[in-house]
Amino acid sequence: MTEPTPAPNDVGGVTADTVPRQDRHPGNGGPVTAPPPTEQRQDGADAESTIQALWQEFTRAPSQRIRDRLVLHYAPLVKYVAGRVGTGLPTHVDVADLIQSGIFGLVDAIEKFDPDRGLRFETYAMQRIRGAILDDLRSQDWVPRVVRSRAREVERALDRLGARLRRTPTDAELAAELGISLGELRDLYDQLRLTSVVALEDLVSAGRDSGSLVDSLPDDDAVDPAAVLVDRDNRRQLAEAIAQLSERDRIVVSLYYFESLTLAEIGKVLGVTESRVSQLHTRAVLRLRAKLMEQATV
Repeated sequence: MTEPTPAPNDVGGVTADTVPRQDRHPGNGGPVTAPPPTEQRQDGADAESTIQALWQEFTRAPSQRIRDRLVLHYAPLVKYVAGRVGTGLPTHVDVADLIQSGIFGLVDAIEKFDPDRGLRFETYAMQRIRGAILDDLRSQDWVPRVVRSRAREVERALDRLGARLRRTPTDAELAAELGISLGELRDLYDQLRLTSVVALEDLVSAGRDSGSLVDSLPDDDAVDPAAVLVDRDNRRQLAEAIAQLSERDRIVVSLYYFESLTLAEIGKVLGVTESRVSQLHTRAVLRLRAKLMEQATV
């Protein structure tokens, strides 16, 4: 039996239906080819028939086992809707929380969906998922929706005036833009006070690529590299100044500041009176100060 001759298509190539496929198994060293389109269509048809069977069974006798299988199948819808709703929300809103709310919407959609009405479940479910996410967001907001709407009107008016005037508009100009009196604008400010509460992290991250509040907080226990360098340099200069003192002055400084001895104890070590040690200490301090001042001016 001869192989069919490839028939040219509209652009001078060959059609896929006339090209012989290679069926050798990869274990035999032959090339691996994708399954024929007929097999791909068959797999999709099998999956669709399985879902249809689950819906029919769930409609006849609802059970948690079947509902859970349907939830797992349609779970990607929740992630998709949550990602769309989460776009533009403040950074402190976690998409994982939106997904959790959306799962409840998906479960509610599965329990209330009627396949006999001829609607696509995906379209119906996406509306229920989005509604569940928005309801959860509204339940967390202590500001009435009317006030939120007025706040958005004021923000849009400020943007328009700012772009037109190229400066911050006055209250009188803003009131005129909104079509209200100056007194009404001030009353509106009182109503909008609650909407002025924002997350500190949102303010810190404004205009930045990374908006983590932790990155902006100081660590009191952290070592300041600049302070370490300054301290190291100060110690070096002090050591050099002490090295230039006389032997007795170096002993007095060492015993007083590093060994924490009293002037009387130092006097016993050196065999002199306490008043003499006080004089030696004063002389050593003055000499150190002079040398350090000299090093600072170099």
